[in-house]
Amino acid sequence: MSHTDERSEARQYGTTSPSREDAFPEKSSPESSDPNPPITSSTRAKVPASEKALAWLNALVLLAASMVGIVSFLFPFITPPAYSTQEITTHGSAHSSDAPLLLIIMIVLCLGAILSNLQSRKMNSKIVAVLGILTAINSVLRAVPGPAGFAAVFMLPILCGYAYGATFGFLLGALSLLVSALLGAGVGPWLPFQMFTAGWVGMTSAWLPKMKPWPRVEVAILATWGILWGLLFGALMNIWFWPYVYQAQDAGMYWQPDTGLLESLKRYALFYVTTSLWWDLGRAGGNFLLILLFGTPVLRTLRRFGQRFRFETI
Repeated sequence: MSHTDERSEARQYGTTSPSREDAFPEKSSPESSDPNPPITSSTRAKVPASEKALAWLNALVLLAASMVGIVSFLFPFITPPAYSTQEITTHGSAHSSDAPLLLIIMIVLCLGAILSNLQSRKMNSKIVAVLGILTAINSVLRAVPGPAGFAAVFMLPILCGYAYGATFGFLLGALSLLVSALLGAGVGPWLPFQMFTAGWVGMTSAWLPKMKPWPRVEVAILATWGILWGLLFGALMNIWFWPYVYQAQDAGMYWQPDTGLLESLKRYALFYVTTSLWWDLGRAGGNFLLILLFGTPVLRTLRRFGQRFRFETI
């Protein structure tokens, strides 16, 4: 019987042969059965408005943390501390009254960033676990000894901020300094300022151009970035106590309430070069060497984890 006769008979008796799609149903892909698929550019339009609002909330939390940090550093210049120009004031009393409040605010903002990312599905339990592990590792790295101001604590925030985004980098930098301080590095009025500055190290690393196709150029840029932040971290950290210290014999490098902006910058430059530059050069050189030596394998590992756990840059 020809195919034409078969089709005619099927129409006559009201039966049809199964189609190719019915006979061979399409197999579902593993991605279609994933109960928690990652948010990609193709699915972003399907994200509920509430989750988009939570994503904006995360950005606002990060902005709020940065603004609190900036205001905290500049507050002594706005409301000058009271001390006599005849006495030698040490930085031990700097921010002794407001530092505990700043520390609480910083911890709350970090928790708020984590919760907002969990609610918006930009983070999941696996990402939080990785953040915790990297924080623990980085806290231990802070204890690695080295010359001058060398500190191994900045390599991971730079690399993780670059690979995983501004929020992850900020959280890793800030929480690493908190945990390491509790483990023995020392808790004092300087701690919230260290957390703000280390958080900025990780956050701003996410702003660097992505050079994944050129690994050598990528590592060179990140290593140079480590030099910059090695110097900038020390320069920023000096500001938390500089307005509170004064020595009459070296009055030309200390701030006074009646000092103008240009004169204040000149005095601070002199203070920084005299007291901190050589120390910060050790930190900058350490960052450069660590990233140059370990940047490529660490980035490779971070990206492998990102693909496995379906990280989204945050």
